[in-house]
Amino acid sequence: MIAFKDKSYQEQKQILDKLAKEKNTLNALFTYADPLQIASKYKDEWISLICALFAYGNAKLILKFLEKIDFNILNLSDEKIKKECKNLYYRFQNSQDITQIFISLKRLKQIDSLENIFTNAYKKEEKIIDSINAFINIIHKVNDYCSFGYDFFFLKENNLKSTFKRYNMYLRWMVRKDELDMNLFKKIHTKDLLIPLDTHTHKVSLKLGLLKRKSYDFKAVLELSEKLKEFDKNDPIKYDFALYRIGQNKKFL
Repeated sequence: MIAFKDKSYQEQKQILDKLAKEKNTLNALFTYADPLQIASKYKDEWISLICALFAYGNAKLILKFLEKIDFNILNLSDEKIKKECKNLYYRFQNSQDITQIFISLKRLKQIDSLENIFTNAYKKEEKIIDSINAFINIIHKVNDYCSFGYDFFFLKENNLKSTFKRYNMYLRWMVRKDELDMNLFKKIHTKDLLIPLDTHTHKVSLKLGLLKRKSYDFKAVLELSEKLKEFDKNDPIKYDFALYRIGQNKKFL
């Protein structure tokens, strides 16, 4: 059997397009635990961001944690948020971290919409990383709380050692439109999205010859995103979920 990397461009495109068509469906989404299962139920930019930023670690445990959250916390006073979050914790975030996460998002919600924050930064040069950095910058301005768990959750701006996987996944959910993704952000073009590169996607992309960079970092994100444009210049990240599932199941082509 000829390996994927040895097939012609047209054969590779046919395989990837077929996989995207099969995997970008509600049926495929609910086959395994995934934070998008929660986000898609609400179709809300704030709830989706929370789901995306807690999306690290075991998928089943992520889902279990997200199912515990009453997202109406975002509309409460600081004191009521503290009361509601006192028993919540997830991996690197203790109850105090989660309290401050919700306080920060509540404060930001009172200032502007997430769509405006991400879109206004994007419009300057049509770069998704500018959108991400703009959000990270403003979230740290509305609350000067600092801890390992809190900083891990939101990250720091201009940290190009990071793949910004959770933010890129969030923006995929918000910008693209199909059975998976919600298209809540209307003014960011799908052509400019970046791959939500996690370890599964990184490994499978190396295996398939879609990626050469072995370091798991932002340069790998840019390289793979550009490579996928060869298969669909207007919607390269439509292949993300399929590549993720292949890597997650360790079923290489």
